[in-house]
This record gives sequence, C-alpha cells and structure tokens, in this order.
Amino acid sequence: MANTVPSALPVLELDIMKTFIAIAETGNFTTAAEVVFRTPSAVSMQIKKLEDMLRVSLFRRDARSVCLTHHGELLLSYAKRMVALNNEAVSRFVVPEMNGIVRLGAPDDIGELMLPGILRHLSETWPNLAIDVTIESSVNLHRAVEDGRLDLTLYNFLNAVRADPAEKVMTEQLVWVGKRHGQAHLKTPLPISVWDSGCSWRTRALEELTKSQIEFRIAYYCGSHMGQTAAIRADIAIAPLARFLVRDDMVELDDRDGLPDLGSYDIGLAVRQGASQPALAVADYIRAALGDRSFKQLTAVAA
Repeated sequence: MANTVPSALPVLELDIMKTFIAIAETGNFTTAAEVVFRTPSAVSMQIKKLEDMLRVSLFRRDARSVCLTHHGELLLSYAKRMVALNNEAVSRFVVPEMNGIVRLGAPDDIGELMLPGILRHLSETWPNLAIDVTIESSVNLHRAVEDGRLDLTLYNFLNAVRADPAEKVMTEQLVWVGKRHGQAHLKTPLPISVWDSGCSWRTRALEELTKSQIEFRIAYYCGSHMGQTAAIRADIAIAPLARFLVRDDMVELDDRDGLPDLGSYDIGLAVRQGASQPALAVADYIRAALGDRSFKQLTAVAA
C-alpha cells in the first residue's frame, strides 16, 4: 500500500520554535529558559512536545551541555525562517511607518547581486527609511558591527570557521569557475585568480590545490567580485566563486576537470547589540528572504 500523508499535519508553534532556537544558540536548557522567560521544566516540556510531534530527537544531551542532532540542525533553519517571517509580517502592520537611517553592510558579491532586490523591497515596504550601504570585506564588515559603526551586515564565512549558529542565514557551495569553452583550466601550472590575503575563499582554494598536489600559479589578484569575473571572462585564470555567482558565459569546473572539491560556505547576518527597531525589522526581512533561498528572486533584479 502506498504511503499516505496525514490529512491534517500538526502545526509548529512559534513559541516553541523560539525556545528551540534559544537552546540551540545557548547550548543549555537553563540559560535558554532565562532567554524566553520560562522555567527550565517548562522549556523541557516544550522540547519533549516538539520531539514527540516530529518523532525525532533534536538534541544530544550530556552532563554539561546540549548540541543539535542532524534533525535538529535541519529544523533550526526552518525555525529561524518561521520566526523571522512572523516578525517581518507583524512589523509590516504594527510598525507600518518607520523612518531614520539603517546602516547595512555587505561584501561586494552579495552587494552586487542581492542588494538591489533587498533595497527594492525595503523601499516599497518602508519608503521613509533610509539605507546607508557599506561594501567591504567580510572581516571588516563584521568588525564594524562589533564596533557600532554598522547596524547590521551580511558576511561570508567557511563552515567550521566562525560558524556562529546565531548568525548563519544560508549555506552555499563554493566552486571552481572558468570561462565557458575557455582554456585556462587546461594549462600547467594552473592559473588562478584570488582575492586579497585573509579571504576565506582564497585560503580554501590554495589549501585544496596544495593538498591535491596540483601545480598552480596566482595569475591575477583582485579584492572584488567584478575583478574576479573579469579574469574568468578574459580566460586568463579560473577562480573560486559562490555557485550563485556563475553566469551563462561561465562554467563550473569539478573533479572531472581534475580539480578538488571546495565544499560549502555560510552567509551570516550580524546585528549590532542594541540595534533600533527599523534595523531589527530589516534583519528579519533578510533572514526570511535568504533563509528560503528567495535570493534567486533578489538576484534577478540585478540581472
């Protein structure tokens, strides 16, 4: 007999999702209880209810802390999107008129391809809100939020490197990219184009080439996404790029071309402590938009 889907699926409660997120981010039931203003026993009951509903274990527990299981990691992404979308929807009605300035940062790859769609949405939703945009390296942007010079910023980081679960909004694949019908990837030593030193994509690319014992030379340096794509289109080098940056005149290269896998990286959203209500509303929209990968619609605006 074919499997059937229940006619009425259970509904995930936002309050429980907030508790689940708090535990995931603090790694402790007691601390999470303080965050959501509940007793530890109430928090434990919420999680038991959630695990019973989904029929999976969400946390691995030991004497000192808890950590997410594979199912917990999967649910965390959905939970953050649910809460962010709820906050965005409520803000649209409860706080319909917002003004002032929100200082938003983004690295140039995100800035060029995603910001047009983000800015258009913000302008349509809150026409009196001014957005002050800064395009910089991820390291400098994150530091600017910590120093209070930016209200919030998108930034790139590789998995397991500063992968703060509280800030992660999406994961994307890092791939080798060359010119379509190009010859650069066939040359020895392999000509590559890289960002400035300190760039996590550069570090990953050089490490994997060295590990695979592939002879290479750095043929082109540039600290911007546009500069990297120029080198690719000129067919003077190949470069490590986010998969969503690959355009029609480019091609993704992989092990069939003798190149090592580069794995994935995360896009994070850092928000200044004590940020204003408008800044928090902007952050909620970005989390919801990138969380459900509607960045494809955002990038279409820039195309």
